[in-house]
Amino acid sequence: MPTSPEIAQRIVEAILSEKLAPGARLGEQPLADLFKVSRTLVREALTRLAARGIVTVNARRGWFVLEPSVAEAREAFEARQVIETGMLRQFKALPPESLKLLRGHIFREKQAIKSGDVGARSYLLGDFHVCLAETLGNSLLADTLRDLTARTTLISMLYQSSPQAEKSCREHEDIVAALAKGDAAKAERLMRAHIGAVEDGIDVSAAPDPLEKLRVALAPVAADKQQPLGRTRPRGRPRSAPHP
Repeated sequence: MPTSPEIAQRIVEAILSEKLAPGARLGEQPLADLFKVSRTLVREALTRLAARGIVTVNARRGWFVLEPSVAEAREAFEARQVIETGMLRQFKALPPESLKLLRGHIFREKQAIKSGDVGARSYLLGDFHVCLAETLGNSLLADTLRDLTARTTLISMLYQSSPQAEKSCREHEDIVAALAKGDAAKAERLMRAHIGAVEDGIDVSAAPDPLEKLRVALAPVAADKQQPLGRTRPRGRPRSAPHP
């Protein structure tokens, strides 16, 4: 039986894998049935995620995955710039085992991109930043980055038409190469450019139209565009009646 932190982690992983979209409803009872736990435990997990800025709750409608606004998107990327470049600025040396871990992570990124596994690709590209913080020895920043990365993944799903996965993977590789050479200044510059490039890719016009389904449903039917609303054939003549 999973704990509430484990349920919360599963939801974050689903977001990072782009399996849960912005605005997705998270029903307490379906989640309780899925994890075979009580609704109380599910509510506790969702409350944790709400405090972390990943889900929102409406008193009448329930729990939903966050739909970040453009302003929230900018703030999330600014926060990542400050945290990740500052983290690299404090870099001293990368132990061989940490370097091996990061290179292994990048190898898995490449494999996911090559195989076309969008979920694994998205998760690994986002998780690289968490992995980097962990290898640099700061678990607190790693936890913070996990939440920020989940939020920027939601932003990418809303406002970015192409994730440019191969380009992101190459940039990760360049950052690790700079760290392997002990060049913290270069790694910091590369990270700043990397996050900036993703932020620059935000396209507000790519956001989904909240009225799209209603707009399509209420669009005039092609055959009736020239006819007034109401009856379209004489009263009393059956649809299948032959012409006289």
